[in-house]
Amino acid sequence: MEGKLIGALEAGGTKMVCAVGRADGTVIESEQFPTTTPEETMALVCSWFKERDIDALGIGAFGPTAVNPNSERYGQILETPKTAWRYFDILGALKRGLDVPCGYDTDVNVACLGECTFGCAQGYDNVVYLTIGTGVGAGVMIGGQLIHGMLHPEAGHVLVTRDPSDTIGEGSGCPYHDNCLEGLIAGPGVKKRWGGKRASELAEDEHAMDLLSGYLAQALMTYILCYAPQKIVIGGGVADHTPIVQLARAKATKLLNGYIATLEIEHIDTYIVNNSLDGKQGIMGCLALGAQAFNA
Repeated sequence: MEGKLIGALEAGGTKMVCAVGRADGTVIESEQFPTTTPEETMALVCSWFKERDIDALGIGAFGPTAVNPNSERYGQILETPKTAWRYFDILGALKRGLDVPCGYDTDVNVACLGECTFGCAQGYDNVVYLTIGTGVGAGVMIGGQLIHGMLHPEAGHVLVTRDPSDTIGEGSGCPYHDNCLEGLIAGPGVKKRWGGKRASELAEDEHAMDLLSGYLAQALMTYILCYAPQKIVIGGGVADHTPIVQLARAKATKLLNGYIATLEIEHIDTYIVNNSLDGKQGIMGCLALGAQAFNA
């Protein structure tokens, strides 16, 4: 892979982040475009990568999306609120437009791959990556492989028990579930509860942080029990700009109540951690995914 130029695309619901770099994770150049219609957006993206003559491309797409290569809809966006993108074949469009090997996965799975390849989760092959921002997404690696089963993990929607002191009222920030982690902890739920404020504006509010970290701790317990990860890495704006990760560690330990007795739980501060790649874990994961596609 030495000397090969890899393209990286974080295909988000609001913006497309394009970058080129090397298989070692070095990012050489990047640019972003707004996500508009599929036709307009893909034309801009393909043109940008063509001008840079890339050798392979790694794609991390917003979901839900079909990530299992055996699926008849592999590479398509599925039931998204962005109606113009429903069942759009994003992988096929990029393959046709660029004619290079392409790797395809979810945006949070590639972030997980980035942390496992270049970041704080190097050396581990069972890792959960959680992003908490406008939504909650989870990327999960088990046995060195990102999970591609019936779909991809949607662990941001695990159900949690509402705190009796929660003032969010009827419903939550999620249109599907009243009591899921995303609905209660991500940006829309925070704004619904606190008059339009962002989580970062509430970082010094002890009650707010106690409430949000309590919900996060419940979900962390579920991930620990179900996935048995060797490392849990948490990113996204809500996690980056508040102390909820640090607070949730202690709460998760209390919830486990001694049931899991491992070195990881004993050293919880190095087991559940904030992301380590300054917000570049997604792009760097896409570089790793593109390198894998080139070598396949």
